[in-house]
Amino acid sequence: MFKNYFKIFAIRKKVKMSDKPKRPMSAYMLWLNSAREQIKADNPGLKVTEIAKKGGEIWRAMKDKSEWEEKAAQAKEQYTKDLESYNANGGGGEGGGGGKKQATKRGKKAKKASPKAKKKKEESEEEDGDDDDEESE
Repeated sequence: MFKNYFKIFAIRKKVKMSDKPKRPMSAYMLWLNSAREQIKADNPGLKVTEIAKKGGEIWRAMKDKSEWEEKAAQAKEQYTKDLESYNANGGGGEGGGGGKKQATKRGKKAKKASPKAKKKKEESEEEDGDDDDEESE
């Protein structure tokens, strides 16, 4: 039973994502992809996570990042054009492609007031009502 459910879910997921353009990489990611091999060569034996940390240290220490920031800006411009053409051609499917998600928690239902809480609320309202009668007299 569960196997079939997961197969259907996987198929749905592929259909929803279709050919929507991917977001462009940041300047740091563009740089890291080009510098990763050099970092590995300079520091043999580092794990993947350690390479990423080392890359972060090097990136922060860099003075001139303009080359990579220009490449990132070009990638963003291309992404914007691709996204506009995607949306113009009826892309986005469900929800119009706005990219907004509803803020709901899966598996959680709205809390209802317990009978005790309702009773306390009614009692407090009655007490408030009694005070109003006394003041009017």
